[in-house]
Amino acid sequence: RIEVEASTLEDVREAVEVGAHRILLDNMSNATLAEALKLVPKGFETEASGNMSVDRVRSVAELGVDFISVGALTHSAPCADVS
Repeated sequence: RIEVEASTLEDVREAVEVGAHRILLDNMSNATLAEALKLVPKGFETEASGNMSVDRVRSVAELGVDFISVGALTHSAPCADVS
């Protein structure tokens, strides 16, 4: 299986053209995500990632992506002293 990272609409077009199985839509605004999803035919998996926050997940999910990666869950998580 091939996953392609796309950060522009042109990248999305190329990923569709080469037949990638999953297209990682990276660092896109909701408006750009909506445009990107219009370019992706049924049968391709889509994943939104980059600049994603827990507060933004619902609005991105409502656009229709298949998966959402929220890196902030790990790289921005507060630490707790349990000693």
